[in-house]
Amino acid sequence: MLSSGVAITALMSFAPAHAQDVAADASAQAPAAAAAEPVFDEIVVTATRDTRSLQDVPMSVNAVTGEQIQKLNILDTKDISRLAPGLELTNTTGRNNTTTLRGIGFDPDQGTDPTVQIYLNEAPANAQTVFTAMYDIGQIEVLRGPQGLLRGLSSPGGSITVTTRRPKFDEVEGFVQGTISDRHAYNVQGGVTLPFNDKVSLRVAALVDGNRGNQVRNITNGDFSRGNTQSGRITLGLRPTEDFTAYLTYQYLQSDVRQYGQVFGPASSFGGVPSGPGDIGVRDRVAVADGLNRFKNVSHIVNLNFDWDLGWANLTGVAAYQASDLDQVRDSDPGNGIPGLAVVQTTQSPFRVPTFELRLSSNNDGMFGWGLGAFYQKTTGTTISTQDAPQFFAPAPAVTGAYLPINSVATIPIYQEVISFNANGRVRSGGFTLEGGLRYTMIKSKRVADIVTTSPGLPGIPAGLPGGPFTISQNGIPAGLDEQKNKPLTGGATLTYEFSPALTGYVAYGHSFRAGSVGVAVPVGISSDLIATRNEKTDNFEVGLKGSAFNRRLNFAVAGFYQTFDGFLGRFPGVFYNCANVSPGVCGVVGGNPPATPINNGTDTPAVDSGFDFNYNGDATVKGIEATIDARPTDFWDLSVNMAYVKARYKNGERLPCNDFNGDGRPDTTGNAAITGSGNVSFCELSRLSDTPNFSLSATTELRIPVEGAVEPFVRGLISYRPGVYSERRDFDYPSRTLIDLFAGVRGNDGQWELTGFVKNVLNQQRITDFLPAPQISTQLAGTVQSGYATINTTLPREFGLIASFRW
Repeated sequence: MLSSGVAITALMSFAPAHAQDVAADASAQAPAAAAAEPVFDEIVVTATRDTRSLQDVPMSVNAVTGEQIQKLNILDTKDISRLAPGLELTNTTGRNNTTTLRGIGFDPDQGTDPTVQIYLNEAPANAQTVFTAMYDIGQIEVLRGPQGLLRGLSSPGGSITVTTRRPKFDEVEGFVQGTISDRHAYNVQGGVTLPFNDKVSLRVAALVDGNRGNQVRNITNGDFSRGNTQSGRITLGLRPTEDFTAYLTYQYLQSDVRQYGQVFGPASSFGGVPSGPGDIGVRDRVAVADGLNRFKNVSHIVNLNFDWDLGWANLTGVAAYQASDLDQVRDSDPGNGIPGLAVVQTTQSPFRVPTFELRLSSNNDGMFGWGLGAFYQKTTGTTISTQDAPQFFAPAPAVTGAYLPINSVATIPIYQEVISFNANGRVRSGGFTLEGGLRYTMIKSKRVADIVTTSPGLPGIPAGLPGGPFTISQNGIPAGLDEQKNKPLTGGATLTYEFSPALTGYVAYGHSFRAGSVGVAVPVGISSDLIATRNEKTDNFEVGLKGSAFNRRLNFAVAGFYQTFDGFLGRFPGVFYNCANVSPGVCGVVGGNPPATPINNGTDTPAVDSGFDFNYNGDATVKGIEATIDARPTDFWDLSVNMAYVKARYKNGERLPCNDFNGDGRPDTTGNAAITGSGNVSFCELSRLSDTPNFSLSATTELRIPVEGAVEPFVRGLISYRPGVYSERRDFDYPSRTLIDLFAGVRGNDGQWELTGFVKNVLNQQRITDFLPAPQISTQLAGTVQSGYATINTTLPREFGLIASFRW
């Protein structure tokens, strides 16, 4: 099968040589005595929609097995990025999980398809749900590079596939694992397979998890960040004949997260009221917001996978349905720039997503091969967002009421339908294998936003006068932009040559597509280029070499790639704007209308209305080298090192939305907010596609200590290194960070039990990983006023814990 993205092979197991053939059972675990094997066991992946050895797949795959996840105590899917250089999985608010791969960033609030698609048991799934609860996992595969053929949704950066463990038909087996730590965290999970006979089997798994999230205390109300998650999964396995196998899975998830925004920096005041207790440092780990920051997720996922061997061909199918209800309440003023007033935003986002896919492929390993497929998905739901947006007339304390209270309610029905058809072929001869194919997709989306903005007005001022009560109803999406239709053609090809059984080389080309976006509830008087973006197209070229030596005691892979973007869809948050004063006190709250009066950034009062998150296109290139080395120097020592150097940059001359307060054409947030130029926002020549460094590295190791008796002691380690990087958009230098986790314990030689102590972040580095400068409040009489602390995210402090597990 073809993969449109190709790079390195990935992480081989550093653990004892347990069987890891996911085709038979991704969760299979051999006794610990197998650690004496002189070579690595084969890891089988399904990245190409069939089962192949990781070393034979002509694409970039980081394969993380369920066994590795348990051994490294990875309880959060985001920590998978510790094992895959160039991948960053973050959650800065407790709500929006973001994925960056090869320097290609994505903000889930930008309203476009993601740069990296997430799949659960081969069906597209919401990242917020998949990343919230990780338990009873068979294997996770990180596929690098554009994906435009083998899976139903195209993506420019790659895909992450998560496969849960499936029931066996021939034995009762299962596990239970418990984790506790000194950071008020606990995690209990387990799963068991109950085969009724060789045709029907059942697997049941569950998770209970509690923690203090970002370990931040809100000193305004005395509350800590905290999260609680409960999830259960049941999988029915059916094998009525030797030629037909099906798995029907139902998963329930309930998550309740309260995550306060950490702040740091010098305090300020608004109207003489201080925003906090004084200067706050990074290690203080405190929040100062007046209001709550809470996110709840209730999700139901049903998934059916079947495989039918017809003899001459193989028919596989996926059917899935996800129903999620996401509710959020947050204080939009985390830096407490307006003390004594919670600027509340509430969002209710229910969505329903049915997915269907059928694939028919040749059932032979001969000279020729082929495949045909069809895919369908529909996304519906109605988001209701309520936002407080008080407009101050002077920097006076909130208790004085010297502001116009404004509330905006946006009702946003969501509708997107994707239908696609794909075909691919293969020719194999004389050590060469040529694979290629195309996918034709029809995308239809309907975007509507009804926005009602109201204000009770100031006391004593009648309706019709500035500062009086009003109600305005508008369409938040300009006419003509509410419906989009696209019919992209994506795909690619790979050419592989087997120099010897131990050395393979390949070249590849891949093409993907993302539909443009339309801003919802954009400010009044904003130009059309800040409202709608054009479609994004990307092409990737790649060469790679992988092989093994010394009886497979050493596995290696190296690849180079060059990717071009025509109109990369980027997100530019917190950009200050100035718009036409269409209605006094309303500008910047609701949108969709053209300016009623010309904009003059030098004379308009106020000169800056507020900040907004804008999408914008920019041509870009991504190029880099990725490599991995996996070694077993002795029968009792495993070592794996992964490296990536990626340079993801906008092309020279690309002018993109920015904050440029001093007017020098470079991003900065020094002094009072101002707009450079004659447009609604400032524009700068930016460089990086995301705030990620060029280089990243991770390494894992395990040393097993051979002793006489019924137990085997061991020591494990995980280290990940990320250099510092300067963020142009945030005007901030992110420091480097080196995270080290150490594990030590004993296990039974029969592999049934294991007791492990761990220390995470041994060096106790608490480095800023996300930085949002202190916002500025716009007033009618005093321009802008600096408001409170900067909002940050940091690495978690040192953590001590204990893991106990039992398998049968």
